[in-house]
Amino acid sequence: MKKLLIVAILLMTILPLLAQEPTTADTLTTDTLTTDTVATVQEQPRKLSLIRRVIRGFDRLDERYIEPQHYVFTAMVQALYNYDLYTLRSSNGGTQRISFAPDGILKAGPYFGWKWIFGGYAFSFGHSDFSKNKTEWDLSMYSSQIGLDLFYRRTGVDYKLRDADFGKGIDASALEDISFDGVKAGITGFNVYYIFNHGRFSYPAAFAQSTCQKISCGSWLAGVGYTRNSLDFDHQKLQALVSERLAPQQVKLDSGLMFNSLRYHDFSLSGGYAYNWVFAPQWLLCGSGQMAIGYKNSQGDRDAANSSGAGLLGNFSIDRFSATFIGRFAVVYNNMRWYAGFSAIVRSLNSREPRFSATNTYGNFNMYVGYNFGLKKKYRKKKDET
Repeated sequence: MKKLLIVAILLMTILPLLAQEPTTADTLTTDTLTTDTVATVQEQPRKLSLIRRVIRGFDRLDERYIEPQHYVFTAMVQALYNYDLYTLRSSNGGTQRISFAPDGILKAGPYFGWKWIFGGYAFSFGHSDFSKNKTEWDLSMYSSQIGLDLFYRRTGVDYKLRDADFGKGIDASALEDISFDGVKAGITGFNVYYIFNHGRFSYPAAFAQSTCQKISCGSWLAGVGYTRNSLDFDHQKLQALVSERLAPQQVKLDSGLMFNSLRYHDFSLSGGYAYNWVFAPQWLLCGSGQMAIGYKNSQGDRDAANSSGAGLLGNFSIDRFSATFIGRFAVVYNNMRWYAGFSAIVRSLNSREPRFSATNTYGNFNMYVGYNFGLKKKYRKKKDET
């Protein structure tokens, strides 16, 4: 292992040097240099290596459309609200639908940034008895050319029944906002995408506040992604709750909802469009949408028998295509020194099986106010010259 590490370090050190293209000064000998040639060589800038050119290309900008960041440091106060809704529907001829969602929790706190590094801490406001049992983080990174989303979520047992439909003539209002700890969900994955018109359209202007869009512009997007989703569902506990709350009505869950667990892996290709509208000086409204079409492999565990007594296979595995939607929205004011705004990222994940379907819609909503400081060297020079 140590040998492999040493080889990797040597390669990382040597490759940039090998990738450097020779300049005119490297190809001329002392005998062929004249006064005019020396002057020409001295005026010609040294070319960057291929690796460095690729890295710098990630943030290549057309400054007629986009103003680069002028400052090194930033301080910000941000409020974050998470939204999460899980809906199950029977699809074997039944008409039943059940929706679950936890209580929303507002988080707010200070953040500090230096160049590409950003960190802080958020305090929770509000109360949830089971919020300590959930783990979730979403990380989105934006450059001029490439965008990346990483997400990991494991819910606790703080879901509540928000809406239920068991068919015509059945009043299910007694189930609204009732705690139900029989649902646990998890999702892990990533989404990486390419921004085609990256020189003139800036995602960072809308979601990272690191640039300013000066002229309205849009861009097509294309990417790839992977998602692993899990759902554990205690239908027997739900049946007991329904029988208790809706009595004397006789309500039985459809056989399509009698499953215990669902796991699926989704590999997807995505495409979409994003647009930055500069509707006033230093103001920006951004909207974008991406639709992902994926190949999905599902594995699950059904109950041994349905309500009619007909036997069902305990395990199932299904391969099919699926669709996922990702929407991003932002309103930003940014005069380079001060900035403030609102942003939202919403995802909708769908899983359809022969007997039931599951839809998980969740999102992050942010409000923030920040201040930039530590003017970069090249902008200090321009300021002194003026």
